[in-house]
Amino acid sequence: MSYTVPFNRPYLTGHELEYVSQAIQNGDLSGDGPFSRRCCQLLEERFDVGKVLLTPSCTAALEIAMLLLDLKPGEEVILPSFTFVSSANAVVLAGGKPVFVDVDPTTLNLDPALVAQAITDKTRAIMPVHYAGVGCDMHALVALAESHQLTVVEDAAQALNAFFDERALGTIGHLGAYSFHQTKNFSCGEGGALCINDERLIERAEIIREKGTNRSQFLKGHVDKYTWVDRGSSYLPSELVAAFLYGQLGSVDVITEMRQRCYQTYLQELKPLEEKGLLQLPVVPERCRSNYHLFHILLPTQTERDALLKHLNSQGIHAVFHYIPLHSSPAGRRLSGSEVELPVTDSISSRLLRLPIYPDLEPELQQQVISEIVSLLNV
Repeated sequence: MSYTVPFNRPYLTGHELEYVSQAIQNGDLSGDGPFSRRCCQLLEERFDVGKVLLTPSCTAALEIAMLLLDLKPGEEVILPSFTFVSSANAVVLAGGKPVFVDVDPTTLNLDPALVAQAITDKTRAIMPVHYAGVGCDMHALVALAESHQLTVVEDAAQALNAFFDERALGTIGHLGAYSFHQTKNFSCGEGGALCINDERLIERAEIIREKGTNRSQFLKGHVDKYTWVDRGSSYLPSELVAAFLYGQLGSVDVITEMRQRCYQTYLQELKPLEEKGLLQLPVVPERCRSNYHLFHILLPTQTERDALLKHLNSQGIHAVFHYIPLHSSPAGRRLSGSEVELPVTDSISSRLLRLPIYPDLEPELQQQVISEIVSLLNV
C-alpha cells in the first residue's frame, strides 16, 4: 500500500553519491578503506569514544560485544523485553541466557530497581536499550554493574547523537552499539558500529571482527603475517556503505535539528489531548538530551490504539505499533528458560503507536496527521 504520509523517508544530505563515486574511483571496495576510517575517526572524535569499528549492522556489533564476554552456558545478561530481537539473539548466539526485566512506564527504558532484583551469581552483563533516543538511567545502571563486577553493553541502535548527563549514549558502558539502518536518523541502508570504551577489549574485538584472525595487527605492522587465533566472523561493511554513511555523518546536527522541529510540533499540537487524558506523550528526563529518533503516543487501551491505527492508515498515514514483547514470544520463552510477568511491558506494547517522523516531513503533511488524530480522539 502506498501512503500519502510514509512512516519514514530516508534523508539525503547531497554528498552520499559524491563519496560513493570517490570510493569506486579509489578502486578498493572491501572493508576498512579510507571512508571506513573517516567514519570511525569522526565518531571517535565527536563522541569521545576510545575506538569505533564499523559493522554491517547493529546486530553484528551486539554479536561481537557478546562474544567478547566469553559467556558460559547458563550465564545471564539482563535486558528489557521491550526491544528488537537482535538484543536477545546476540546473547543467545554467544551461549548466554537472556533475562528479561520490565521497563519504566514513563521512559520505556530499563527500570534500575528491577535490574537490581534480577542480578544473580550467574549475571555477567547488563544491556540497556535506549528507547527512542532517550537515555536509560546510566548512573544507576553503571553503579549496579560496578558493585557486581558486571559488563555494561549499551544497545544504542536508536541513540546516535543522544546524551545522558552530556555523555553520548553508546560511550558510557564498556561497549556500545549503533545502527545505521534505513529507519535510523543517520543511515546507509544497512550498517552499524561498535563503540569500545574499555581499551582492554579493542584488540580482541578487532580479531573477532576479522573472522578470528589477527589481520588488523598485521596491517598495523605488529606481526609479520596473520593467522587464525580466535573465533570470529566477517563483520566488516564494504567501502561503498562507509562512503554513503560518511555523507550522512557530516550532517548530524542538521538532521537532528530537522527532526527536533517535527518532534516539537507533535508535542505542542497534541498536548491538549494529553491534558484531557486521551493519550500520553513521550517524556525526556532532565538528564537526557534526545536525538528525536521517533515520536510515540500511548493510548488508554489497546482497543483505542488499534482503532486509531486503522483510522490513520485508512487516511493514507502510515502509523505503526512497535515491539511484540520478547519474553512472551515462543523463542523468548524457550531460550530464556523461564516465564516471567512484565506487566508494564505488556501494557506499553499493546497501547503504543508511532507517528511518521523524518527530517523533511512537510509541515502540511504533519498537520494532516495531527488533524486526523484530533478528529478521532477529541469527540
